[in-house]
Amino acid sequence: MEANVGPVVRRLYLSVYNWAVFFGRAQVLCYATLALLERRPEAIYTAIERPLLVTQTAALMEIVHSLVGLVKSPASATILQLIGRIFVAWGVLRSFPETRPHILVTSLILAWSTVAVIRYPYYRMKETFGFAHFWLLWLRYNMFLVLYPIGMLSEVGLIYVTMPYMKASNKYCLQMPNKWNFSFNYHYASVLLMGIYFPGFPHMYRYMLLRRKVVLSKAKSA
Repeated sequence: MEANVGPVVRRLYLSVYNWAVFFGRAQVLCYATLALLERRPEAIYTAIERPLLVTQTAALMEIVHSLVGLVKSPASATILQLIGRIFVAWGVLRSFPETRPHILVTSLILAWSTVAVIRYPYYRMKETFGFAHFWLLWLRYNMFLVLYPIGMLSEVGLIYVTMPYMKASNKYCLQMPNKWNFSFNYHYASVLLMGIYFPGFPHMYRYMLLRRKVVLSKAKSA
């Protein structure tokens, strides 16, 4: 009996986590869609700020899940995916309000949220029942073909658009001399991070394409 406690607790925890993040992301998608239907794209960020920041920050737990072996996803792929998203959510949109009315915010939020409302129910079903319905599996491993590039281009574009505001404001910069004898330029750090996207995205996309091939092949032969 005791030997079965670990897997049961793991499944219960991951099921609760996936449901919680799903509802948060569904809320983001709902609020963003309502703002668009009301023809107020500039109001999207204001409508979704809190649930977006909460769910995007909670996603950091996925790195922990990979590192401790709760899930099979490699930590390297998870880290690559989350670094840019966390930075854009907190270091760009939250920190520089000037960027929020930009059209790229609309494409970013719709891409992030649509991926999430497919992805988390898929994982929830896998953890709870040990399988996912084929239509959900199909959406999970096909929609990313379009949504991932849209999300990545929106992230890079928003970092680029925000750079003049970063440079002008000197926000989060540390100038010398100081007691730590260390300097930090947020603008240059953002340039460096933006550069990571170019090798990082192809790596992540190839990984997803390989997973897609394996998963869909297994589903067809089942």
